[in-house]
Amino acid sequence: MDGKGSLPGRHEIPDKFKWRLEDIYPSNEEWEKDFQQIQAMLSEVESFRGRLGLSARTLLKALELDARLRELNEKVFVYARMRRDEDNTNPVYQALTDRAESLSARVQAALSFLAPEILALPEEVLERYRREESGLALYDFLLEELRRQKEHVLSPAEEQIIALVGEAIQAPDSIFRMLNNADISFPKILDETGNEIEITHGRYTRLLESRDRRMRKDAFKAFYSSYRGLKNTIAATLSSSVKRDIFYARVRKHPSALQASLFEDNIPPEVYDNLIQTVRGHLGLMHRYTALRKRLLGLDELHMYDLYVPVVKDVPWEITYPEAAGMVREGLSPLGRSYVETMSKGIESGWIDLYESRGKSSGAYSWGPYGVHPYVLMNYQNNLSNVFTLAHELGHAMHSYYSYTEQPYIYAHYKIFTAEVASTVNESLLMDYLLKTVGERDKQLYLLNYYLEQFRGTVFRQTMFAEFEKIIHERAEAGEALTPDSLNELYYRLNVDYHGPAVVVDQDIALEWARIPHFYSAFYVYKYATGFSAATAITRLILTQGEPAIGNYISFLKKGGSDYPLNLLKTAGVDLSTPRPVQDALQLFAQLLDRLEGLTD
Repeated sequence: MDGKGSLPGRHEIPDKFKWRLEDIYPSNEEWEKDFQQIQAMLSEVESFRGRLGLSARTLLKALELDARLRELNEKVFVYARMRRDEDNTNPVYQALTDRAESLSARVQAALSFLAPEILALPEEVLERYRREESGLALYDFLLEELRRQKEHVLSPAEEQIIALVGEAIQAPDSIFRMLNNADISFPKILDETGNEIEITHGRYTRLLESRDRRMRKDAFKAFYSSYRGLKNTIAATLSSSVKRDIFYARVRKHPSALQASLFEDNIPPEVYDNLIQTVRGHLGLMHRYTALRKRLLGLDELHMYDLYVPVVKDVPWEITYPEAAGMVREGLSPLGRSYVETMSKGIESGWIDLYESRGKSSGAYSWGPYGVHPYVLMNYQNNLSNVFTLAHELGHAMHSYYSYTEQPYIYAHYKIFTAEVASTVNESLLMDYLLKTVGERDKQLYLLNYYLEQFRGTVFRQTMFAEFEKIIHERAEAGEALTPDSLNELYYRLNVDYHGPAVVVDQDIALEWARIPHFYSAFYVYKYATGFSAATAITRLILTQGEPAIGNYISFLKKGGSDYPLNLLKTAGVDLSTPRPVQDALQLFAQLLDRLEGLTD
């Protein structure tokens, strides 16, 4: 549990540091009963096929069955997966997970006819049903969302064709994944002590954080030499992915691939454009930061391989879990007593699986089935980064807690666009607390460096990615070819723009586009930047306005997925249809820069 020596077995971890999955199912036998019940319900679903237009009552019963079946299936699936995450080598839970995954596929297939049949109903019939059956009022938003999609849904025969080509058209993702994770090989370099070390994806970031500049440079150049040898193949793969996005947009009658992607969340393109324009309008701040980084590192030239090494020396800061939990409670106290008490009760009553053990899944997440309570998986180490991870995952957990408590199942799950807001609000409040209460200068510097790097990585870098995606799709839509040279030229130019005159933009960085998996899920990364900006704006409101802002924020958490993301965020006092939240976030970045410059003059 201290991060040293061999990992303990799960049985060696004290129960007080484990989550309590018995709150979902007290035994595997109880899980099996629900598994069997789901199978029985599948035949009941089939009885509604082709009958949704019979009456308002029939439609209501079908929607109610759909919700019950999805809720029960979620419970069965989540329990099996979380049990497996405790120890991935456990054959019992490997088997339960396999069965749950197969059952989920059957459930999705069984329910797939509902949306097309509802969309096939004439609008006047659907309106009459909603007047006749008061129980359908609960489904108003769901039905409205289906109706919004109607003009982009094709005939049954056309939809079948799209479904049939679905697997084949996913080839770019599969090819890139195999190239990037299986076939690519990286050179070996000499580490700080002169020993050979092979570069891997997992080691690369750590190597760029090294104090040994020679090793950073060697790692950087060696890493991109591997992508240079594959640039033609990866350019063709990325180009195929972009063409797939354009195909889906055109066949579903969207004006562009960007608008097709934004349609799912009902986001107007102005939100995407505002982000890029606002960040571009404040690139002077990023240039100030890179100039400060150059000065603090004492370098004559700041290269791309110097952007990840901390600008302050390592600070010994051992933080035990009880200390971390106390920090998080104090840091989140601006959210009010009810929030903190609920979160604290969760911490103490089996929400969190805390420590690493043999076979346990790595990383951290928050999850849990509707109708129970949220859970958090961690692999806690005694450092500051893990304190922020704890706050982050508890933000997700509390969002789920409020949403699950206040919303029916059909509206309890929030979209990715809003998912990172609650987690980032928690991190922002914790950072504000620590900057106000930690007195030692070296720790202040460490915190400021940590926070500024979050801004650089989440707002500036992700916006640069978003701009790259927008441009390459526009070029392809105009009939231009996406060649390795054109992609390199564009990506290099963006790096020059974003990093500014203090940075020597090494030519190797022109190939970075070739290693970014997010580019195969187009127009996704902008959500990181907008979510971070929204969370920063909400944090400022909470800290400056107090109770009114807290009430608005808790109301946002309680609404779950019951409205479109932009409307939900307006509940919390943030309007992402305007540039203001991004501007406010960048203003905070400027203030943090001022503080770091002041402490290091």
